[in-house]
Amino acid sequence: MDRKAALKSDSRDVERELSGLVTGVERWRASIRASYIGHPEIVEQLILCAIAGGHALIEGVPGLGKTTLVKAFANALELSFARVQFTPDLMPGDVLGGRILDEDASGRRSMRFEPGPIFAHVVLADEINRAGPRTQSALLEAMAERQVTSFGETRALPDPFLLVATENPIEMEGTYPLPEAQLDRFLFQIRVPQPNLAELTAVLGEVSRPRTLPTARAATQQDLQSWRNLVSETLASSEIVEFAARIVLATSPRASDSPAIVQRSVRHGSSPRGGLAMLASAKARALTLGRLHVTREDITAVAIPSLRHRLILSYEGQAADADRDAIVRAALDSAAAKP
Repeated sequence: MDRKAALKSDSRDVERELSGLVTGVERWRASIRASYIGHPEIVEQLILCAIAGGHALIEGVPGLGKTTLVKAFANALELSFARVQFTPDLMPGDVLGGRILDEDASGRRSMRFEPGPIFAHVVLADEINRAGPRTQSALLEAMAERQVTSFGETRALPDPFLLVATENPIEMEGTYPLPEAQLDRFLFQIRVPQPNLAELTAVLGEVSRPRTLPTARAATQQDLQSWRNLVSETLASSEIVEFAARIVLATSPRASDSPAIVQRSVRHGSSPRGGLAMLASAKARALTLGRLHVTREDITAVAIPSLRHRLILSYEGQAADADRDAIVRAALDSAAAKP
């Protein structure tokens, strides 16, 4: 096969994978909608997180269906799933695992490592900010390196690995703020708002009806791995990359031309990881729309969930209860206005 024929064959393979991704994602959405009513944009953001290879932090007051959403999300995948309920007395070993004394048939005793629930493809850290800082920090290595070090031994986590954490608003009693280093490891922070009248009516109307979760899987482990590989092949032009960089810089008060709301309310802007998160999730969004290239619209669509949790407010910003979403929108407008 000559080089031209090989290129044509590769092009057909990529087109076939792209078509399979679009179809699989639509099945995924439908599977989630069978269990979770309302907020299609939240469903979309969670799916983009999985395809982009990142972790998701979902914030909302209790009772808005955050856990239901994540269970429906994981149920549609042919992946192992584990749920950890975070409480103030939860210890790192309860999540990561630990050594236990084991005795064989001959009576010989030895120490054996018993893996914790973190050793699953999809892990739901429910109400993550109810646990203390020590337990929260135990997740840092798992989130960044996809591995766990315990008793001097490093063990790889399953591939793919996805942590979806839910959290209550920090104003609620019994919550501990997540450290900035951990927040920065989440690709998206997804906020679940109160349902509107139509959504609330639909939820209440479904309560008394028998419901059966769909048994057919929307995607397999191989599908998700293939989709993640396709993200790396999606093109982002130099103009798009520069646009993402300008947005990140516009969130920093140290930039001379950053918006007034940034200068007034922000102590530290987004880290470079915020730009990487925008590009990865924008590529995932382009793929779900059947494209192999990123547009400004893709970047704009993912900017707020990618950056809102990476902003550290100044004292003035905290006192004024500055809206992080408004700050990101101002940074977007500032970056878009430049030639």
